[in-house]
Amino acid sequence: MTFLSAQQIVLASGNLGKIKEIQALLAGHQIVAQSAFNVAEADETACTFVENALIKARNAALHCNLPAIADDSGLVVDALNGYPGVISARYAGVGATDQDNIKKLLLALDGVPEAQRTARFICVMVFMAHANDPCPIIAQGVWEGKILTKPAGSNGFGYDPVFWVPDHQCASAELSADDKNAISHRGQAIRSLTQMLTLSAQ
Repeated sequence: MTFLSAQQIVLASGNLGKIKEIQALLAGHQIVAQSAFNVAEADETACTFVENALIKARNAALHCNLPAIADDSGLVVDALNGYPGVISARYAGVGATDQDNIKKLLLALDGVPEAQRTARFICVMVFMAHANDPCPIIAQGVWEGKILTKPAGSNGFGYDPVFWVPDHQCASAELSADDKNAISHRGQAIRSLTQMLTLSAQ
């Protein structure tokens, strides 16, 4: 099954914010969360974004018998040697809330001057036509910014309130959904993935 003919694609995530963003970017397709099939989230045991994305996509495709999209994304902070990285969602511990993670991040960066608070969101997104797909399509997006000293804005999710977007002179959480999707790491990755899948289907 090619991407262009697929009407239903399972997303290997239960994150409502992520599902909403990806559905908006792929409005021509029905994105269904793996939770609708009672599929448990796969254990993210790898130390890289790409390996974790592949683990999640393969798990979803296997249990749902549908093409699957999965992404692994996170915040990479230079002053913290790349942390929180692949553990961004659980930086403050398993079951941590967005507020918990933000609080830990700001404490870790306490006293770090603005010039050294550089960071980037990274998203690796994969598409697998089936669980045994020998050639999954892999795309990546990178969104450069800095970490604020305190949260701003109420949109988005995750670390958006403390991620400063230089081109817009505001926090990610102060962007509209459309503006964020146009420039975010996830928006970049899904557009790149869509382009590659379109080319592979020709």
